Amino acid sequence: MTNRHRTEHTLTVSAPPRTLYDLVADVTLWPAAFGPTVYVRHFEHTPRQERFQLWAVVNGQVTSWVSRRTLHPEELRITFHQEHSRPPFDSMSGEWIFRELPGGRCEVVLVHDFVPVDDSPRTLASIMAALDRNSPEELAALARLSGLGHPLPEVIFSFTDVLPLRAGVADAYAFVHRADLWAKRLPHVAGVRLAEPSPGVQELEMETVTADGSSHTTRSFRVCQEGEWIAYKQLKTPKLLLGHSGLWTFSDGDEGPVATARHTVALDPAAVTEVLGAGSTLADARAYVREALGNNSRTTLSYAAAAVEGSR
Repeated sequence: MTNRHRTEHTLTVSAPPRTLYDLVADVTLWPAAFGPTVYVRHFEHTPRQERFQLWAVVNGQVTSWVSRRTLHPEELRITFHQEHSRPPFDSMSGEWIFRELPGGRCEVVLVHDFVPVDDSPRTLASIMAALDRNSPEELAALARLSGLGHPLPEVIFSFTDVLPLRAGVADAYAFVHRADLWAKRLPHVAGVRLAEPSPGVQELEMETVTADGSSHTTRSFRVCQEGEWIAYKQLKTPKLLLGHSGLWTFSDGDEGPVATARHTVALDPAAVTEVLGAGSTLADARAYVREALGNNSRTTLSYAAAAVEGSR
């Protein structure tokens, strides 16, 4: 008979419990805040209950599941369970607990309660390897973000550009989906390597040239929903960023087809003056990142429209 297992990963953080609770409670920030999380897509969302699909890197591969969470803000506790677990899990549930400690500190406890698909040593070893890798990484990210010395909204934030499409939705989606052709199609892309390890999941490595002529290499996982949206999570980010995730959506609006480019970023305050120069502030960094990433999105869509029109 398959046995139920329970794990606890704990970290003491020098931050108020409410700050840490609020960061965990907002799963839309997770792709930029937590290394393993690639994308979160909500199906239901109320102040107390939510249901969403989450894509994450588990033992080196992107997998997904649908979770339900119940938020208990008065108790500083969040419980979760997977609706339909995937192997190697037969079932999975757990909770986040935030315990106030003296001196403005907090003990964060991440609990996983699971049943594996079988009790073989190999299966259990695979599960424990994933939990022992991802859970400490998520706890460390909480400590890092809460310890930056700035209110979290100044460090981790989102912004959106809505772009009219002269091309149709399907054509624009195809242009963004075929990132393997971007070095030939986009002026700010110098080189690309694209792989698709499983249907709908892409691994993208790209060398990007910025407006000042400097270049940097990024690595991303992308999750693609045919014709509708493409989400991505940068695994290797520029020096100014601790995390970056994005979402392209393609739809027919009231005034014609549109693309929406959404970015969520976590800034590294320690890198601001090194990257932007002496005297630069966190506000300068937010403005710089907003313009740089937004400009890349707008450029991509303008070239998508031009490429489609040129082929007609």
